Amino acid sequence: MTTYFYKAVAADGRPRSGTLTAATEKSVLSELRKQGLTPVYVGLQAGKGLEIKLPGMGGPRRRDILFFTQEMSTLLNSGVPLDRALTIASELTERQQFRGVILDILRLIKGGKSFADALHVYPDHFSDLYINMVRAGEASGSLGLIFTRLAEFERTRDDLRGYIGSSLIYPGLLALVGLGSITVLLNYVVPRFASVFEESRLKMPLPTMILLEASKYVQAYGWMAGLALLVAAVVFYSFVRTRNGRLWWDTVQLRFPLLGDALRKAETARFARAMGTLVANSVPLVQSLAIAAATLSNKRIAGSLESVAQGVKRGEGIATPLKRSNAFPALAGHLLAVGEETGKLDEMFHRMADIYDNDTRVAIRRFTSLFEPLVILVMGIVVGAMILSMLLAITSINEVAV
Repeated sequence: MTTYFYKAVAADGRPRSGTLTAATEKSVLSELRKQGLTPVYVGLQAGKGLEIKLPGMGGPRRRDILFFTQEMSTLLNSGVPLDRALTIASELTERQQFRGVILDILRLIKGGKSFADALHVYPDHFSDLYINMVRAGEASGSLGLIFTRLAEFERTRDDLRGYIGSSLIYPGLLALVGLGSITVLLNYVVPRFASVFEESRLKMPLPTMILLEASKYVQAYGWMAGLALLVAAVVFYSFVRTRNGRLWWDTVQLRFPLLGDALRKAETARFARAMGTLVANSVPLVQSLAIAAATLSNKRIAGSLESVAQGVKRGEGIATPLKRSNAFPALAGHLLAVGEETGKLDEMFHRMADIYDNDTRVAIRRFTSLFEPLVILVMGIVVGAMILSMLLAITSINEVAV
């Protein structure tokens, strides 16, 4: 039996929260419904709220948006009116700042704005895709279904982002620890060892001489090298924030061995997920391409969608201009061609997103499986060479003593 944390809404519209012990989440959902409650969230009991239920959430804004979307999906599909659903969502929101955002959206709606226009007041919180989906839902009278699809889109996108981030943490940490170890050895361990050797006035082995000279250079000019790296990092960061710089850097990233393939597949999955969600809700294809482009991180791939949109306007469909752009894997174009032929383009976009979600995970695992042992090998060789150089010197001292 497991203890689950839940949040729900009672028949009178008031929020309820607590814990239940059950074998599965489905058992908790069933028990809550028997009690006349509408479940909003069910997950493992966590020390600080909902972190376990929402993997891959880097910042509070993404967590807030996903939880808000899940709440609205549950409430609207349960027949709760929009204004009441927003009121309940504001009461369920734990962060005061985002609660103010929801209440202001509610105020704007009561003042005569549409839901989509009210969301548009907060572009930092709600993307163009999110707003246009809500606009389509308002026009078709299917807001509950729209929020269900948005919740799935947000969850899947953040799961993939979280997987990529967590997969790259260990190799990065490994490289950082290795560089730190080498720096400590050259700055503190080797100089003390050198002083002992200088007092003996013995001829040093060549590897030991090289090690001592490297240590002297690090001690004398290490701060300059560190400062130069810091300046270079600041200049590089400033450059990639410009339009041309970002375009150049995104192009370079796609050419990285292994990692570039993983990034391309991740962007393809993100593009397909956005397009599938938009096309399924009757958003025009050209407009969908513009919105999907805004969701992509890689500006080189996003820029290629302009030519795809032009091809759509010329009546070429989407598969042919997408193949011609060479920005996406070849399979993507063939899948969309089948989708156009069968008249199930939205389903094919979702299928494509699932395929490239899995391919991205495989590509990331392939990259980390090669990168991790490579880092360990390089660091092992460097540290091992330093230790061997010191052992050679110790051995030469012992030979003289004998």
